[in-house]
Formats: sequence, C-alpha cells, structure tokens
Amino acid sequence: MEGRVLSIQSHVAFGYVGGKAAAFPLQCLGYDVDLVNTVNFSNHAGYGRSGGSKTSAAELESIFEAMEFNELLSPTRVLTGYIPNAEALAAVARLVEKLRKQNPELIYLLDPVMGDAGRLYVSADVIPVYRSLLPLSTIITPNWFEVETLTGISLADLHSLRLALTKLHKDFGVPNVAISSIPLTPWLSETLPNAIRPPAVSESEHLLCMTSSLSNESSPSEVHVQCVPLLPGYFSGVGDLFSSLVLAHYHPSLESSSPDVLPPFRTSLSEAVSQALTKTHAVLCKTFEYSERLPEEERLVTDDEKDAVEPIRKVRRMRGRELRLVQSIDIIRGDFGDATRHLERWTGFWEKL
Repeated sequence: MEGRVLSIQSHVAFGYVGGKAAAFPLQCLGYDVDLVNTVNFSNHAGYGRSGGSKTSAAELESIFEAMEFNELLSPTRVLTGYIPNAEALAAVARLVEKLRKQNPELIYLLDPVMGDAGRLYVSADVIPVYRSLLPLSTIITPNWFEVETLTGISLADLHSLRLALTKLHKDFGVPNVAISSIPLTPWLSETLPNAIRPPAVSESEHLLCMTSSLSNESSPSEVHVQCVPLLPGYFSGVGDLFSSLVLAHYHPSLESSSPDVLPPFRTSLSEAVSQALTKTHAVLCKTFEYSERLPEEERLVTDDEKDAVEPIRKVRRMRGRELRLVQSIDIIRGDFGDATRHLERWTGFWEKL
C-alpha cells in the first residue's frame, strides 16, 4: 500500500507514547510518516519528573511553512494527538483546514487528547478549538471522558450516550466515532447485546470499545461494540497506539465515475477498529507479561506515600511498563484471522426503551 501520514503529536526520548507509539506501527504497515512534535520531553508524565519543552504555535507554523515551501506537505492522511494549548492547536487547525481544501479525500484521524478519568491534562481553552476541528475530521477516537468534554453531556445512561453520539454526528459533522475505552458500568452492561456481554462476575474486569458511523444524514448511525479484558496496572501510550492502528487499517471505498474501473478494497470503521483493538490488546498482553517477569524492585505496586518518599519506585515501575512495541512487530504486521476481536453490530441501539 502507498500512503503518507503527517503525524502531529508529542515526542519523548525514552519510551513509547505519542508519535513514538504511532510512527512505528504505521511504518510497519507500509506508510511513510512525517513527524511534527508538539512537545519534546525526556519521558512521559507518568514518571513524575520529565525534562524538555513544548513547541510553540510560532514554531509549528514555521515547520509547516517550510514543509509547504519545499513541497513536502502532501499527506494522504493526517493524525493529530496531544497538543498542549489552544495557540498550538489553532495552528494545527489552520493547517488541517488548508490540507482539507487542497485534498477533499484526505483522511484525518483526530485523537482529541484532553484527559481521562474525569481530569483534564491540557489547558481548558483547547476545548472550543477541538470542537471547531471536529467537522474537518474523518474519524475521531476520544475516550469516555473526552466524549463528555466535547459534547457537554454526562454519560450516565443509554439515553445520554445516544444524545452524545447524535451531537457528534449531526451538530459537529463527524462521520466516524470510535470510543476507545468505556468502563463497563452496570447500566451499560445491562443494555449490551447478549453475544457481547461478559459474564456478570467479570463485568468490572472489561472495557467496551464502540464505533458509530454515519452513512447518510437521514438514517441513524451504525453502532458496533466489543468488550476486551482489562489488564491490571497502568500503561501509557495505549490510546496513541490504538489510534495509529485505526488509521492504518481504515480504507474507505471510493466510487469510480467509470463503470470499467473497479473501486479499491474497502475496510469499514468497525473492521479497522477490530484490527486495532485486537493488536493493541495483544501488545498490552506482551507488555504485561514482560513486566511480570522483572525483578521485584522493578515492579513494586503503586503506593503514593512510598512513591513520594522514594520516587525511584515509580520510575522503575513506569519503565517496566513501557509498551513492548518493537518486540511486537509480528503482532502489528500479523493477520489474526479467526482470533480477531470483531466488533459486533448493536442492532437495537437506537430503539426506544
């Protein structure tokens, strides 16, 4: 396959988050990747201490202008991730808008990295800028908290989930939504199709992945879901890896104006996310198994008080849980066949209760 991805997100010297988690899988799957770093840090924030700097809006625009002048700015796909403030995000938004006008067929995956578990870890002024970017996107990959932040809707039941998806599709013009990690709360589990619902005793040990694709304005979106076992521990870069794999595997069909020309092969959003979910979970399993084999002093359990007194405890723990990405090259490039975690159609999602 031929394709060039412009990846605009964070960079770390050590470990695999942001562009470090995204570029390698994309390259393994046949894409050239042009990397623009929104931050340059020593390591991710989970270590408790990092060094480096954020890229200013002026610096980003200087990079974009030079690439354009040198005729180096012609991606077929764009991927954006962590962008720390509104000024930098606005510079990225102006670029994406220009690229979209130049190439209406551009595939743009927007990962609105803002926070998790009820907490923002970017400036709050990025929220309206992200909302302005939504109509330019082909796919967005928010987590549960980011859906709530973008829509202003608290996801407390099936009705509110429907409202949030409707707002993303109809008000913000997003054609494809992939919610990467949804806590399997009782109300959500109870409404899932029987074929998807895990045993009651293990509901809290699973996350739900959901896609919603709008094919036309007059019909409700198609919703697909799948549960995945939750692994113990904290791992960084998982969302960045997942988004890159979604982008890599997504191939919408293009109708040809000539009856003699067959359209290229097609991979729907749910199929692309099935591949991404399967491979991301397999990489996580490999990472978890590696971390469990480390010496005891490298895998001490989280203890805020002890970590505060002895910060190296946390550093060693984080180091042992960095994604085993290079060691997972066969997973990234592999075909899981029948072992793929296929997302299933939720046929009754839009039916009234």
